[in-house]
Amino acid sequence: MKQVELKIIILGALGVGKTSLLHQYIHQQFHEDYRSTLGASVLSKNITVDRSAVKLQVRWIWDTGGQERFRAVVSSFYKGADGCVLVFDVTDRDSFLELEGWRQDILEKSHPPDPSLPFVVLGNKIDMEERQVTRSEALSWCEDRHIPCLEVSAKNNINVEQAFQTLAKHALIKYKEGLMSCMTDSIKLKPDKVVKKKKKCCS
Repeated sequence: MKQVELKIIILGALGVGKTSLLHQYIHQQFHEDYRSTLGASVLSKNITVDRSAVKLQVRWIWDTGGQERFRAVVSSFYKGADGCVLVFDVTDRDSFLELEGWRQDILEKSHPPDPSLPFVVLGNKIDMEERQVTRSEALSWCEDRHIPCLEVSAKNNINVEQAFQTLAKHALIKYKEGLMSCMTDSIKLKPDKVVKKKKKCCS
């Protein structure tokens, strides 16, 4: 099979570390001074998933303080997504409570709507103190929705590679299932020829 291109969207509240996670994953770099602004970016990485060559294209909207304006901008950005990363900050309870809103947003506004879209939830900043969201609480939320959940640290590069690999694996499975479905639907079987029997003459 030729290289598969998978489009991944990363979503989460202001300041949860989406940009930091991506730069750690793609470039193995971490910076403290990312600015919050409005814009869209795309980063790509060639990886291998279950012996398949995959080009993972990760898209995200830069943070903005006006969340409603944010969500109005991103609708067209959801189109064609093969998977979604939902990020919250374990030291910010509000960012965890907003996860369901982000999940529903992409499910409702993606084109076409896809209730089976693969997700992975990342609890970022586990390197910091004053935690507000417990691991068990996050796991419970994810188990109710059948979503993989990992705790990560963009700063210390904890579980970052595993997080994106997990989503890529689920997205690839769904992609292959869709491909097989299309191939099956495109196969047209010719109707059997009807052989007419000659009538026997009566004696």
